[in-house]
Amino acid sequence: MQTIDTKAFGTQAPDAQLEPMEIKRRTVTAHDVAIDILFCGVCHSDLHTAKNDWGGTVYPAVPGHEIVGRITEIGSAVTKFKVGDLAGVGCLVDSCRTCSSCGDDLEQYCLNGSTGTYNGKDKYLNMQTFGGYSERVIVEEHFALHIPENLDLAAVAPLLCAGVTTWSPLIHWKVGPGSKVAVIGLGGLGHMAIKLAKGLGAEVTLFSRTPSKTQDAMDLGADAVIISTDEEAMKAAHGSFDLIIDTVPYVHDVNPYVLTLAISGTLVLVGYLGNLDPMINTVPLILGRKAIAASVIGGIAETQAMLDFCGKHNIVSEIEMIKMQDINAAYERMLKSDVKYRFVIDMESLKNS
Repeated sequence: MQTIDTKAFGTQAPDAQLEPMEIKRRTVTAHDVAIDILFCGVCHSDLHTAKNDWGGTVYPAVPGHEIVGRITEIGSAVTKFKVGDLAGVGCLVDSCRTCSSCGDDLEQYCLNGSTGTYNGKDKYLNMQTFGGYSERVIVEEHFALHIPENLDLAAVAPLLCAGVTTWSPLIHWKVGPGSKVAVIGLGGLGHMAIKLAKGLGAEVTLFSRTPSKTQDAMDLGADAVIISTDEEAMKAAHGSFDLIIDTVPYVHDVNPYVLTLAISGTLVLVGYLGNLDPMINTVPLILGRKAIAASVIGGIAETQAMLDFCGKHNIVSEIEMIKMQDINAAYERMLKSDVKYRFVIDMESLKNS
């Protein structure tokens, strides 16, 4: 297969800085679209992959799975897009398309293994996939998404991961008017959970350890804030919530939050990978038919529905724009939680470098 050289920013090793590099992209096939990347969000998964925190990173690695751009070329069989359309690419660029999960539009749970936008297996070039810290991306039309024209394009980018990661459990657990939803943690995921739950008509509460985040949460649409270190406030919240979205990305005690679930309520982990410590006390689960569950990103149809909803309700992420050349400093700031609430790269800075 023919390839085209493409400017990118990536890393050659876990302890190396991200730097300019050239990667190979395939030329457009019959079902492909070529997207000129305008903006790319910066996700904690980018940092974890670059640093090989989860193991299995194939180098060189080019992160980025919150991609927004315009289509510059389409394949001969493409029907979903035309040249000039806005388009997005999230966390997935391929799946088997034949298993029961794919048949249910749950490509993220593909039984034969979905293909990540970066550090996946590129079946065309027989190498790792490269992400959105680059000039362009080539993707099958099924995995490209229509972007509402009325939204701030830079602020749309984080919707393709942070947005759909919180949207998917909200929809799966049927949140709507009358629902009582709590969000644990106010970061990239947490701030989108507040906005989307509020947009769906829920009453929304933030759990935070940081009193100074109270006004920020209210500005985002939260109806209330509970400081999770305040034992009396936590006790007063017992039995309150139909759904809790837990966005905390590190090991933490979920037992106090389980007590705040209503009968048949569910706490959904979306931010943490690993063993929970301390262990779960099953008594409140059994006595209240409560559940602890987990969720990851969303399928293509679900992501498109979220984008359409955000277009209708004018919901986007709160962002700080950076140049591609500032990505290493941005990673350092992310480790300190020094961003409100998502970095987005202006990819013009890469093209002009």
